[in-house]
Amino acid sequence: MFGRKEKEQEKFIATVAVSNRHVHLKEEVFKQLFDEPLSMKRPLNQVGEFASMQTVTLKGPKGEIPNVRVIGPFRKYNQVEVSRSDAIILGIDPPVRQSGDLEESETITLIGSKGEVTLENACIQAERHIHMNARKASELNLKHEDLVKIKVENDKGGMMEAFVKVSDNGYFEIHLDKDDANAFMLKTGDEVEVER
Repeated sequence: MFGRKEKEQEKFIATVAVSNRHVHLKEEVFKQLFDEPLSMKRPLNQVGEFASMQTVTLKGPKGEIPNVRVIGPFRKYNQVEVSRSDAIILGIDPPVRQSGDLEESETITLIGSKGEVTLENACIQAERHIHMNARKASELNLKHEDLVKIKVENDKGGMMEAFVKVSDNGYFEIHLDKDDANAFMLKTGDEVEVER
């Protein structure tokens, strides 16, 4: 209506973390792949999670990708996260999904130092998402699975969307895969503007 001001978008700044291809495993599958215990290489920002010393080779119908990091601790499900570029190398077509949403996702083979395992309904391209804990979500007036806009201001700037992921161990940062980061000329530690 004439004379009425549009509601101004609420905005905040968040830090980017570029997420490379990686693997989450059940303990029993890990033991099929390795003869050694899962051991920490370095902690991750998400509280309690870590990049392990162990890596696997991903094998698809058309190709392989070596040295893919196993992320600890063990999970209740097996999940392999790759970018679209990785999927093309492997010759697979994983859906874009939120973590844990694995029904009718891709089949992929993992090769470890001990053995080889083929996992059905295990491989996805991860949705862009913003991690945070409940306190941060309340502070920003956001809830789990809200969709927000991310504004990038650089030589290849633009807009994209991301889902809010609220968890007890959530460390406040935006996770993008390498394809998204490269397309927008972003790297880990860069800051972007987020609109509710």
